[in-house]
Amino acid sequence: MMSLKNQALVFNFISFALLFIFMRYVIIDYFSLASLMKSIISALIATIFAPKFMVSKTSEGSKLMLKWIFIKGFKTL
Repeated sequence: MMSLKNQALVFNFISFALLFIFMRYVIIDYFSLASLMKSIISALIATIFAPKFMVSKTSEGSKLMLKWIFIKGFKTL
């Protein structure tokens, strides 16, 4: 089984990758920009809007936490 730190890393990558691909091929494709600019803008948008996963050490042990721009505070997973 994977450690919590590895799970957080994988979840961060998957959430960024999905948002990046969505922005790159669906939203940004409607603008007439160079390919490099589309990728840079998509990466910036995905970085801002992707949820962030982290490991928090509590008195009960380590827990996987989620912080996202659309929810207030942290959510325990």
